[in-house]
Amino acid sequence: MKLQPDFRPLGCAECARGTDLGFDFTMAFQPILNIHTREIFAQEALVRGLNNEPAGAVFKNVHEGNLYRFDQSCRVKAIELAAELAIPSRLSINFMPNAVYRPELCIRTTLAAAREYQFPIERIIFEITEGEKVTDHVHLREIVAHYQQQGFKVALDDFGAGYSGLNLLAELHADIIKLDMALIRNIHSDRKRQIIVRGILQVCRELGSQVVAEGVETRDEMLQLKDMGIELFQGYYFAKPAFRSLATVSDDCYPGKKSALD
Repeated sequence: MKLQPDFRPLGCAECARGTDLGFDFTMAFQPILNIHTREIFAQEALVRGLNNEPAGAVFKNVHEGNLYRFDQSCRVKAIELAAELAIPSRLSINFMPNAVYRPELCIRTTLAAAREYQFPIERIIFEITEGEKVTDHVHLREIVAHYQQQGFKVALDDFGAGYSGLNLLAELHADIIKLDMALIRNIHSDRKRQIIVRGILQVCRELGSQVVAEGVETRDEMLQLKDMGIELFQGYYFAKPAFRSLATVSDDCYPGKKSALD
């Protein structure tokens, strides 16, 4: 039997507890860094099981019938924990476009959580995840426009992979573009990847979108991308996701020093 989505509204406390989901989960945080200022630009909230199980183990419990509630719970749990950890930077939350049936209604829980936990909405970024195929681009454009009108920033995640391509970039204005790790891997020794990324950077500059290089794993990759003009970085080279806490980033990871991690 096909499960029907349950769009009944929930309060912050119910979302935080995962009411009616049938399972519970929590978050880890991975920093996005500005290598010029050496400051944390944002912390991305990443789904984890209660015992630090990977996101895949949690998503096995998500289906069409509870997708909306899961999406709402992710937002509230991320904001609640970010406030508990006193995160001073932006907070990046993955959201699922197919779970948003009406932007003005679905955002209410997020706004209520931001008020309840006193986390400024102008420091919240919504990342459009690559894993979902969005066929209704008009609906997605309405979601993005509504969120931006409310004061949120919107990021296009995993750009260059899956469904996050130039056609999606043409359909909406993303404040932030996150380059997929497949474009980043070994870019210091791959001329084709360098040419492609330079082209994307030029497009983003003209569109007024910031660029994040995600999935950076080596110093060589970081230095190459820095020389190409990228300032914002995320990846295991700097820090792995920290379970219900904030990772410490060593000064050795930044340009100008020989990294102790190499």
